[in-house]
Amino acid sequence: MQLSQRNNSEVIFTLLGFSEYPELQIPLFLIFLAIYSITVIGNIGMVQIIQINPKLHTPMYFFLSHLSFVDFCYSSTIAPKMIVNLYAKDRSISFSGCMAQYFFFCAFVITEAFLLAAMSYDRLVAICHPLLYTAIMSQKLCTALVVGSYAWGEACSLIFTCSALQLSFPDFSTINHFFCEFSSLLSLSCSDTAVDQSLLFTLATFNTVSTLFIILLSYLFILVTILKMCSASGRRKAFSTCASHLTAITIFFGTILFLYCVPNSKNSRHTVKVASVFYTVVIPMLNPLIYSLRNKDVRDTLKKILAVKIFS
Repeated sequence: MQLSQRNNSEVIFTLLGFSEYPELQIPLFLIFLAIYSITVIGNIGMVQIIQINPKLHTPMYFFLSHLSFVDFCYSSTIAPKMIVNLYAKDRSISFSGCMAQYFFFCAFVITEAFLLAAMSYDRLVAICHPLLYTAIMSQKLCTALVVGSYAWGEACSLIFTCSALQLSFPDFSTINHFFCEFSSLLSLSCSDTAVDQSLLFTLATFNTVSTLFIILLSYLFILVTILKMCSASGRRKAFSTCASHLTAITIFFGTILFLYCVPNSKNSRHTVKVASVFYTVVIPMLNPLIYSLRNKDVRDTLKKILAVKIFS
């Protein structure tokens, strides 16, 4: 074990990224730089807007502020290195750097999944039990749900990272991806990875199925409640309340299911890279747009901030 750890400390990975398309390097660099810039501004801006406007100091926006923070963090774990590698000749990353990137990315992605599940429960209480909403969704419960999401995300990430640390790798390896993704690392290892592959599939499936179960069950009760409403305007308002969250979970979980919950996937590496770009770079940009464009209080606060900046 000591020999393996000593060798791993000297291991250098090369992230292949999109280098097989040299004619697309500059266009991709500009596109991803623009997307990441929007992601940073959108998510940090959303957190600040929620803090500024007292009307937004509600459980729903408490969860949304943490969702924006998590989106910013896991995009920032991947995007800067990916953007630099689009024009840099040296695409290498050290073993410790690779493990650190994977740990933080995995922790924030799992945290996001459970935050989305917590937000679905929040919508369930708001629509099915509106008179008890404040009592049920107390600050104590909201804090517990958020802390639990972060804690479980870090625990799962620690398990995966420790598993990867036990593997041995050649001194120089090429990862056919734009970041240190667990299944890509397993394919390069000189060790027996059967246990690690089973661990990846089991935990990834558990996390996805458990969060989707909470979400689907919550929306089943929401749908039944909405259908029982006599007022057409009430039904429209209820559906509108859930539209942003439904859009976010459909995009996020659709991509995750496509990538990780089918063992021995026959998808080409090109398809996997495109799907990975979607949930590592595009989704963190879309979430603040999805929630802000459909919310009057957020739009009004943003307009006030911009007016102050322009006329000050």
